[in-house]
Formats: sequence, structure tokens, C-alpha cells
Amino acid sequence: MVRRVAVIGAGAGGLASVKCCLDEGLEPTCFERSEDIGGLWRYTDSRDGGRVSVYRSVITNTSKEMSCFSDFPCPEDFPSFLPHSLLLEYFRMYAQHFDLLRHIRFKVTLSVRKCPDFATSGQWEVVTETNGIQESHIFDAVMVCTGHYQEPYLPLASFPGIDTCFKGQYLHSREYKDVEAFRGKRVLVVGIGNTGGDLSVELSRVAAKVFLSARSNTWVFSRVSDHGFPLDMVRTTRFNHFLDWLLPSALMKRIKFWKCNSWFNHVNYGLIIVNEELPFCLLSGTVVLKPNVKEFTESSAVFEDGTTEENIDVVLFATGYIFSFPFLEDSVRSLFDDNRSLYKRIFPPQLEKPTLAIIGLVQLTGSVMVGAEMQARWVTGIFAGWNKLPPTSRMIADVLKKKDLSRRENLKMSFISYTDEIASCAGVKPSVLRLLLTDPRLALAVFFGPCTPYQYRLVGRGKWSGAREAILTQWHRTLKPLRTRVVDDSSDGSDGWHWMWLLALPVALAAGFLLSKYPQLAWTPQAGLQL
Repeated sequence: MVRRVAVIGAGAGGLASVKCCLDEGLEPTCFERSEDIGGLWRYTDSRDGGRVSVYRSVITNTSKEMSCFSDFPCPEDFPSFLPHSLLLEYFRMYAQHFDLLRHIRFKVTLSVRKCPDFATSGQWEVVTETNGIQESHIFDAVMVCTGHYQEPYLPLASFPGIDTCFKGQYLHSREYKDVEAFRGKRVLVVGIGNTGGDLSVELSRVAAKVFLSARSNTWVFSRVSDHGFPLDMVRTTRFNHFLDWLLPSALMKRIKFWKCNSWFNHVNYGLIIVNEELPFCLLSGTVVLKPNVKEFTESSAVFEDGTTEENIDVVLFATGYIFSFPFLEDSVRSLFDDNRSLYKRIFPPQLEKPTLAIIGLVQLTGSVMVGAEMQARWVTGIFAGWNKLPPTSRMIADVLKKKDLSRRENLKMSFISYTDEIASCAGVKPSVLRLLLTDPRLALAVFFGPCTPYQYRLVGRGKWSGAREAILTQWHRTLKPLRTRVVDDSSDGSDGWHWMWLLALPVALAAGFLLSKYPQLAWTPQAGLQL
């Protein structure tokens, strides 16, 4: 029986894990290397100590309603997209509300290894060091919550000349804090993910010139959708997810291509990330898009299309991170070479006892924080003994099947698909069909509205009495920060709801027929409904 749980890291995943442990009656102890909570999102000017933090101007790519903890909505006066300072403030509010800080130990380095009797006990020895004092602890389970952003990926071997010929400066985006060091310089940014796009735009305001090198084609999204609503709240709905499943993939791709190109034609920009300002920077010439770099000379970059840009002062690599767990013993680390080797992206299936969980090591099309909390809820339920994992052979077969699929697709996992999958395992996935019969208004909001985290607090273990109200008021909290002055608006938005009810009527009738004819479709705590 698991009682004592070591939680490693006090970022978003670590805080959620501590809270979930307490919900299940477990005894968590969280170990944090730095002096405060927040993890990656606690900004610091320091570049020392090996700790990764966001840069000064960073703003979340996912909106507050789609990123918050499932039983603790963001304050209504917070903007939809949060700067790091407000997100950290939200973490502090969460930790205070659920009294989490007393379970966290700060300024701790540690190592984790199996106990000699691990095959029977499943226990772990955690050796900690604080202020030069070492202690040894025995825990029944370990939750690793250090996330993706641990060790910078700097592929210098792919760029001949960068470390032998090039006389300028090169650095990884992890070392970037603000624009001052780049003022008046010619900067080459390598990598066109969200970070590469954001940094190019920011640097273009002070640099003499910014070149953005992209190895592959990229779609550029804005955080803001039609009518000024957050894109993720409009796009990430169960209705859209249902259409993705129902309609041919080729048709859905064409619809998405058309929608993306309705904002601007990607071909015209040489882009066949999430950033609203990049297209204007390209139009104004403050950012110039370039292909992949072939090689570097003393002061220039030669690109694969044969062009050369001279007098490059700084090369900024926005090439991402690789995860590593140096505190785990080698025999454990060798069990998973990447997160695709983990069952449900969480459990190393070859372990004799399932008492090690990796939280937050998943890439989703939506908020990783929400996915990490869902993982923590399922994991702590397993540790508490009310949920079980399948046999090792089934877990390994599932890992191999999904590993082959992800290798072929090479994409982020669908937010709704993955979160629903873990929610079904945890017995907390809501049934849209049952809601249509018992609470039609809520069912419409759940199916047609944004798939916010509160949906996973409607049923099952950990059910929250405020979940229904949180779902029905999510648009109010989204729009509240914008209503800072009175605007005369005579338009009536009720027509939209009338159309939604008309659309929902045949769905409701179909749901009633299905439930009466096939009662096994109804939600159960063990499986949920696969809709």
C-alpha cells in the first residue's frame, strides 16, 4: 500500500501532484531545487545554476480558461493570456488555497534509486542534500514533475563552422532574457517553433536586422480567433473533435488549410507557430525568412538555397530541449529513451512495481498543465489502490503500437484525445449523452463550447460541486477583463443560441434513442463514454 510519495519539482505539475496526493489521502513530500515554486514560469535574470526560466516578455500561448487547474479557475479579472508574473501569482493562489506549501522542501538536490527489496516492496530511497547536509528517505512511490525543459538541445554538429570558423556569438534561447544585448546587431534565429517566432519579433524592435531560419514548413497561428475570442477556446471543442473523427482526414486538412490561409496566404510568406506579429514583421522587412543553414563562415551564414547573409553578429538557437533525469539511477533511466517508451506517457512498463510516474512529459495541442494534472489524478488513484494498471505485457504492447503511430505522424498529441484517454482511465470523463438527458444546457456547453478543464470535475472521483457553474460562466471570465468601459451595443446575440438549440435537438433525440436501446453507452466510473 502506497502512503509516502516523493514529488520532484514544484512547478505546475508538481503542485498539482501534491494536491492530488492529498485528495487521495497520501502523504506527499515535494522536493524543489530552487528557493520558490513556479518552475519554468518563475522568471529570473540569473543565467547561473542551470535552472531554466522563461524570458522577461513571455506570455502564455494557451488561454487562462484552457490552462487552469480543473477545480480552481483563474480570477475573472486576469487577462486571457497571462504574462509569467500573473501565472506565477495564480500558482501562489492555488498553493495557498489548498495549503500545499507546507509539503514542499526548497533548495534541495537529490538522487533516487530503488530500494534493495524493490521487486517486492516497490519502494525508493531518496537521498537529499540541503546546505551541505545529506539525508536518506524511504518513499513508497515517486512522481517526477520536472517537465520537458531541462537540458538545451544545441545541435552544433548540424551546422558546420559554427564552433570552428564563426567569430560571432552563438547561444541557446535558454540564455535569452531580454533584448538589450542584441541592440543594433544583425541576428540569425535558428528554429521556427513558438520560441523562435516570438524572439524574432521581439528582437526586430531593436536589432539592425533579424533573419529567421526555418528547416521545415510551418503554419502560423494567432492567439486571437474570429470576433476577438481566444483561439484555443474556439477551436478546442468536442464538436470540432467529433468532426475530426467523423469527416475524412483529407477534407479536414483542406478546411484547416483554408482557415489558416484566410488570415494570410502562407505561400506568399514562404511558410507553407502561435504569433500575431510575425506576418507584419515579414511584410515590413524587420524579419527576413531564410531556409536551413548549410554552413557558417567567419562572419556569415550560407543557406541551403545558395544565398548568404553577411556580417552576422549573433546566432540564437531556438532548437528546443531534451529531457534528462540525472537524479534517477542508470538502471531506471535506461527503461525509457523518450516519453513514447512510457505507458500512457507516464509509467515505465518494465518496472517490477508501478511506483514511478513521469508527470508532464507530454506534448499536446493544448495546455500541458491540464494534461499533467489529469495524469496526476490518475496516478494518485493507482497509488491509493482504487485503480489498477493492466498487466505488463499489455502495457508494453500498447507502448509499441503507439510508438509506431507517433513515429509516422511526428505530431503533437490531440489535447482532447489524450486528456479524455487518461480521464477514462481515471473514471472522470463526462458523458455528453447522459448530460443531454439530465442537463441539456450543460451538455450544449460541454459539447459545443471549449473543452475546459472543469469538464473533468463533473463526475467520478474528485467531482467538484463548482464545475457546472465554472463551465457556464467561462465566457464571462474571458470577457470580464475587456469590459473596462461602457460600449453601446444594440446587437442581440441570442440568435446564435437559437441556432445552437436547433442543432442540438436532433443530437438530443439521437442520444435518447441510443441510451434507451444501448444502455451500455452510458458513462461508468471505470471507462467513461467513448464519444
